[in-house]
Order: sequence, then C-alpha cells, then structure tokens
Amino acid sequence: MYAILDCNSFYASCERIFKPNLIGKPIVVLSNNDGCVIARSSEAKQFVPMGAEAFKYEKIFKENNIHVFSSNYSLYGDLSTRVMNVLSEFTPDIEVYSIDEAFFKLNHIKVENLESYVLNIKKTVEKWIGIPVSIGVAPTKSLSKVANKIAKKYSVQTKGVYVISTEEQRIKALKWTKVENVWGIGRRISKKLKSRQVNSAYEFTKLPDDYVRSQFSVVGLRLKQDLSGTPIIGFEIAKDKQNIATTRTFEKALRDLEPIKERIATFADSCAQKLRNQQSECTYLYVFLRTSSYSAVKRNVGMIVHLPYATNSSITICNFAIKGIQQLFKQGYNYKKAGIVVMGIRSEKVHQFSLFLDEEPKHKALMKVMDRINLKYRTPVIKIANQDLDKTWKMKQEHLSPRYTTVIDEIIEIKCD
Repeated sequence: MYAILDCNSFYASCERIFKPNLIGKPIVVLSNNDGCVIARSSEAKQFVPMGAEAFKYEKIFKENNIHVFSSNYSLYGDLSTRVMNVLSEFTPDIEVYSIDEAFFKLNHIKVENLESYVLNIKKTVEKWIGIPVSIGVAPTKSLSKVANKIAKKYSVQTKGVYVISTEEQRIKALKWTKVENVWGIGRRISKKLKSRQVNSAYEFTKLPDDYVRSQFSVVGLRLKQDLSGTPIIGFEIAKDKQNIATTRTFEKALRDLEPIKERIATFADSCAQKLRNQQSECTYLYVFLRTSSYSAVKRNVGMIVHLPYATNSSITICNFAIKGIQQLFKQGYNYKKAGIVVMGIRSEKVHQFSLFLDEEPKHKALMKVMDRINLKYRTPVIKIANQDLDKTWKMKQEHLSPRYTTVIDEIIEIKCD
C-alpha cells in the first residue's frame, strides 16, 4: 500500500508553532521581496486569492485582520526536515515529494491495521513537531493522493486520515473527485477531457486505453491504470538537476553596474555550490538582466557564456558570469531583476582534462574548505571577493519572523517569573 503525508497549510502552520495565538486566524505568506501571496491558511482563502499582489491587497489585509509573513525558508526547510525524520521512524521507504509532502510505503502493515497505524503517525508528527498533517492511503500513488484530498476535505469525519482499501471505496472516491483535481492532470488536459464530457476521475478511468495514449501519451495511460488500482507509478529515483538557476528581484531598482555585479556574483556562487552538492560541473552559463515590467522604459536582455572547461568552482563561474553581465549592462535603465542559469551539466567524475587549458587545481581544494566551513556555521561566512560580506539576498522582507530553529541569536526566549 502507498500513502502520502501532506502538511496542512504548511507555511502558516510553521508560523503558528511559535505563535499559537494565531491558530484559527487568517495568515498569508508572501514570496521573495514580499511580492505576492504564495501560501494561505484556510481562514484567509475567502479573502485573498493565490498569487495576489501584496501591495494591491494591503487594505484587505488590514480590514480582515489577516496576519502577513515574509517567506522564512530557513524555518520552513528545517521544520520540513524534522517532519520527514519523524516519518522515517515508521517506514524506511520514503519519497520526499515536496517541502510539505512525502509518499511512503506500508507493505509491512496488514490492511486491517492501516488506519490505526497512520493515525499514530499523524498524532506523533503533530505532537513532536507541532505541524498538523493529513494522510491518505491506497493501493497506488495516484489513489493515495485522492485519499489524502478526502482526508483533508472531511477532516472531522476522517480525523485527517483516509484509507482506500476496497474496490467500492476506490470507485466512490473517484466519482467524488473532479477530473481537474486529479494529480497529474493539468488545466489544458482537464479542459480537453471536459469537452468530451469527462468530468470525474472515475469517468477518466473508463476511457479506452488507445484514446488516452493517443491524446495524452503513455504518461496519461499510466495515470489511468494507476487510478484503476494497478500500481504503475512507482517511487521516483532522485536525479541530478540538468539546469540550476538562481534569480532574484532586487529590493530596489539598480542603475549602476557595481551593485549588479555583486548580485550576480552571489547568484553564481549559489549555483556553483549546488553543482558541488550533486558532484556535477557545468560547461556554459546563461545570464540575464531585466527592468521591471511596470517600468516606462523596458530592457530585457540575456546571453549564453561558454566556459573554456567544465567547472563547479565559484571563482570561475563568478568571473565568467560577471563578464557576461558587463556586456549586457547599459546605462540609463532601472534594473529590477537578474539571474544566472548553469547548463551543460555533467558528472565531475568524467571531467575531461586539457593539455593546454584547464582550471587552476587549487580551486577544488579551496572549494571543499569553503563548503565545509560554511556548512559548519550554517551561513556563508566565507564568500567570493565580489560578494557583499555583510548581506545575503538583500530582499525586502518587512514581515519576516525569526529563524527560531536555525539561528541561535533568534531562538525563542521564555521568561519565567
């Protein structure tokens, strides 16, 4: 049997752990630079749509006493890891699907004991971490997603846990599920299915295999079979990324080259670290520079920068990224966003050495030392010379909560009288 654990209103729940007075109150979390709404508690959904631009909804936030938070990924990431660690106490077969979701297998548990077993998982996570979760269990991955939606929708009746173990339950659940809410069916596919009078997941499973394959490829056919109760979609093996990007919107518009070069150096260092983490190298970069979409005078430029050799050195990637941005920069514009994408990624184990041109050998040893020290202190205490030594992303975060679990200076304080 497959199961999926899904944290309820995860970002809002993370904030509520340290501010329990916010339980039951509307919360929204904003994207980088406090741009738009990326998460809402259930209480806030009636007032604010997902993706809403924060500055347009300031009045609504105040009128409805909606608590606003800037994205605190340091806190959210750490609490996510803690949730997954608790889950690993119950089963070794886990596939972390996202920051707030994980699939896991329960083949070692008898069907009649499944509900009580996953209910114990739910209670343990909520007791040890403080994050409310919902769990769906079924014979396949796609059906476990359906079961999870039922557990969330009818949390009072199901206690946040729902198990699909019989054919009758499977059919009833699929008839209840709208086709646009099926995991793996997007807006374009659901629109096409509805034009054929297919409105539920159950109706989708009744379509002929040949039709599904011809219209939605073998991926759609696998989903249909999985929903029909045949476990086709298994656990995915984590693969190295083929493109790694770091892009940010600046806190304020930049008109001069020097601060933009500093930002690009920081972005390049971030990409290089990710390359080293997966033991990969890149062979070329893409750098870009943009003005705001609201700017009266717009400029949106980018270019490919080919590297003379494959590398994951922060020094090398920074140098070439800055050369690229120098060519793109033009005076007289208010630049609001920049970024770098490292591409042509391959394993560092197959590095091709050149007799006449290759990277300084000392870079590899230097990067290992830099990564080890930064990992130890959980913050970039060693940086490339082009970077600002006192700043990280320089983002607008007017509503940022403390990083209670990862920064000792921001740990929660308790006063005892």
